[in-house]
Amino acid sequence: MGRIEELPDDFDESLDLNKQPPNEQPIAPSLPHSGIENVEPSNEAPFPINEEKLKDMENDPSAPKMPPAMASVKSHTADEIIDMMKKTPLFMTDLENAGDEKGENLMLDAIRAMQNEGTRGEVAQNFREQGNESAKAKNWKDAKEFYNKGIAVLTAKEDQWEKPEDVAKEQKLLREVEEACYINRALCNLELKNYRSTTLDCASALKLNPKNVKAYYRSAMALLALDKVAEAEDAASRGLKLDPKNKSLEQVASKIAARKTVLEGIAAKKKAEEERKNKEKVILSTALRARQIRTRTTDQPPDMEDAEVHLAPDPLSPESTLVFPTVFLYPMDAQSDFIKSFSEMDSIADHLGYIFPLPWDSKQEYTLSSVDCYIETVSGGLIKAGKKLPLLQILSGGKVEVVDGLVRVNVVPTAKAGKWIEEMKARKGK
Repeated sequence: MGRIEELPDDFDESLDLNKQPPNEQPIAPSLPHSGIENVEPSNEAPFPINEEKLKDMENDPSAPKMPPAMASVKSHTADEIIDMMKKTPLFMTDLENAGDEKGENLMLDAIRAMQNEGTRGEVAQNFREQGNESAKAKNWKDAKEFYNKGIAVLTAKEDQWEKPEDVAKEQKLLREVEEACYINRALCNLELKNYRSTTLDCASALKLNPKNVKAYYRSAMALLALDKVAEAEDAASRGLKLDPKNKSLEQVASKIAARKTVLEGIAAKKKAEEERKNKEKVILSTALRARQIRTRTTDQPPDMEDAEVHLAPDPLSPESTLVFPTVFLYPMDAQSDFIKSFSEMDSIADHLGYIFPLPWDSKQEYTLSSVDCYIETVSGGLIKAGKKLPLLQILSGGKVEVVDGLVRVNVVPTAKAGKWIEEMKARKGK
């Protein structure tokens, strides 16, 4: 069977409370007591009885009188009962509406008074113990709230508690409770995945006690969860210097080392990839300069996905062939075709040969023999590109330029070429 383990302030998270110790024998359930005492049912009314409503309900004078407990429930509506329950500390959900018409609640005032009985250290210790009970039940939110209250008592500027008889003993208790509340709240925040708050609580505990091993452990766990491996490694290392055989710290140190190895591998791969890309850029730039091909980049390059100027088949070999993304523009019909890989050794005719006939060319104006091809020059003019010339011969020499890594070729029916050129000149003039 499981066992109940009292939660100390230095609770070991690696402890399995549901695992039975090897020497522990199952406890047989106790037999019923031979002498059963008679227990009278309680007739205490849980709520005030509404006498007027009760009289209206008791129409039959001969009917037996209801016991007080039943009468208190029967004489109220469900909404009234819920409202009264909310004013009871056990079921209370809203402190602002917990009072009566005068804003008073004697039960709540009594509980508050009980919580403030004793010295500052004793009141804080009470909250600490309540937090421990909630943490033992793994009610992390409730436990955190109790530790919050304990810390609030310890840090309150106004001293509203009893004066201690033994000042030295009180100071010792205050320091002990403060450290315990911070380190236990760190546990709650760790379980609630509030990792940043966990590290802050651990730092507060370490200010009070630099030898608090649990603070180093919980801080290391939180930092690892945040993927701050270097900081986590430092926290675990400091803890192990204080307690070299601490199993919890050894386990988290092992996890940190494993994560560090993974991250180092990722970083090494990323660095190698960046170095490769930089080398590819240098070789590509050298290849373009060697061929006297001009390039220019604008502030708004077109989205070509993975299409780009590159060397093939080996981007790291200067002897590879240059390949360009290319677009064929049909300005007289506002159409276009995109060629992802246009080798420097290919001609315009090589690609137009498989693109023609165009599906939208109902007049059959676009054939290899009936079109001319033009590329804009650096100065804004036009050159007529031979359809059977290799692309390298068209681009080299410095008259044209490749803008944003894209070669643009205007394909115009020969019969309309003169009109299109005049329109281009007119636009340039304006």
